[in-house]
Formats: sequence, structure tokens, C-alpha cells
Amino acid sequence: MTTDRGFYSIIDYTVDSHETQTALVDAFAAIIEKWVSPYPGYRSARFHISTDGTRVYNIVAWESESSYRDFVETSDTEGRMAAIGAALKGLAGRAEPRMTGAPTYRVVREVGPRPTPSRASDTPPGG
Repeated sequence: MTTDRGFYSIIDYTVDSHETQTALVDAFAAIIEKWVSPYPGYRSARFHISTDGTRVYNIVAWESESSYRDFVETSDTEGRMAAIGAALKGLAGRAEPRMTGAPTYRVVREVGPRPTPSRASDTPPGG
């Protein structure tokens, strides 16, 4: 468990195939590397693909909300959005955003794993 709560932008796309998932992840990873990763406070971008080939989530982690806000205020948003538009047009398949506005989030609670019961007593506490 971590006490780090950070700040996150979550980007959600519906796609038409596993191939489009792969192409979208590749295109967006390149955009993140060029347009986002150099900014102070940027931590990482994780891409999640659905097993049925219909969704892609990109979770971008920031050190803090102020780091993210500084990025928004000082980065080349027009250039980045043009790169995203070009990437989407270059896909062989279909990809459509499922979010509106700037989908940003703060972690407010996390539940981690609890200790596994010992083999001697396979009954969970209270059971």
C-alpha cells in the first residue's frame, strides 16, 4: 500500500478490434513520450486494453494536481491535439473517445490485499 495519492487523467476510447487497440496504444504512447513526458510532475502513462478488443484506457499519473494544471497551462495543447487528431485519422480501424472535458481524478481510497489465512486455519477471521 502506498500513501501517495497523486493526480490522474484517464482517457477512455471505444475501438473496433484488437488491431485498433494495438495501433491506438502505439500512437498514444508516442504522443505521451513527445508531448507529455518531459513536463515536471509527469510520472507515467499506463495503457489498459479490454480483453474483448473494444476499449482502451490510458491512465496518466501526475505528482500533483498543480503539476497537471501547470502542464495544461504551459504545454503546446494545440500541437498535442493536432497530433492526437492525426493519430486517430491514421488508424485503419475506428476509435472514439468516451469521455468529455478533461477527465481528471484524485485517489481518495485504496483497498489492498489482506494477509492470506494460514493453511492451519483456512477459515477467514470472523468466519
